[in-house]
Amino acid sequence: MPIYIYWGEDDFAMQQAVASLRDRVLDPQWLSFNYTQYAPNQPDAIIQGLNQVMTPPFGSGNRLVWLVDTTLCQQCSEDLLAELERTFPAIPAASFLLLTCRTKPDGRLKSTQLLRKYAEIREFSLIPPWKTEQLVQRVQQAAQELEVKLTQKSVELLAESVGNNTRQLYSELEKLRTFAGAVEKPLDVGTVAELVRANTQNSLQLAAAIRTGNAARALGLVTELISHNEPALKIVATLIGQFRTWLWVKMITETGARDEKTIAQAAEIGNPKRVYFLQQEVKSVSLQQLVLTLPLLLELEVSLKQGAEEILALQTKVIELCQVFQ
Repeated sequence: MPIYIYWGEDDFAMQQAVASLRDRVLDPQWLSFNYTQYAPNQPDAIIQGLNQVMTPPFGSGNRLVWLVDTTLCQQCSEDLLAELERTFPAIPAASFLLLTCRTKPDGRLKSTQLLRKYAEIREFSLIPPWKTEQLVQRVQQAAQELEVKLTQKSVELLAESVGNNTRQLYSELEKLRTFAGAVEKPLDVGTVAELVRANTQNSLQLAAAIRTGNAARALGLVTELISHNEPALKIVATLIGQFRTWLWVKMITETGARDEKTIAQAAEIGNPKRVYFLQQEVKSVSLQQLVLTLPLLLELEVSLKQGAEEILALQTKVIELCQVFQ
């Protein structure tokens, strides 16, 4: 059935998927006739889109109708649901309907249940910054796609440097591909370190500076991150993920657990070999100190979402966090 739902917060990956779908189903010579986008603020966007997708394509190729940032998977009236039930089974084979949204479709809605019956659903969620194994896999896939040869250490460094920023990942890989040229040898970690801007790595360094109570180092990293246009909420997300992992490792270790696989599973750590290094990192801090960090980080996240001035909010909370470990 030619209906697709793309949802998630990874805008860049979603845009790539949309472009791929467009290139696959449309004849470029008839693009202007057979490709239509409807923004959510357009009057009756969904009804217009449904009417348009029922229209056979002009010329060769297919028709693609895109409902951008649609609310169809979050709210749907009975009248609109009836229109969906009438339209979906009758969409011509040469017409494709694409719905995109940032929020996961609400499975309780009848419209979502109907879409599950007729549509292909793809998720484009950001990988949590603390799930390093998934980030490494993402880098490996993207490097293979762009035919950029990297050593394993280079892959790991790139994953640490860009985190879950898919747009920056592809930008950095394009840079590395241009630098490598026709060289067959994989790029080593030194080359990658020189060429790649390490925002997420600095966020992890910020977490380490806070853990050691080094306020001067932490404030310097905050300034550096903001000057590199790193989103404040992304910095906070990385800090929350790192301190949550440290808290789980410390708490489980203090219960007497010794098996690395057991600790890794409980702390949602994909690679059990990381447990030893995490244990060493929290060896000199108390469980109570780690417990105190999360409420402060959550306060910071809330204040940023409410419109607080970014660098001032970050600096203030970073000082408070450093004081916890002094």
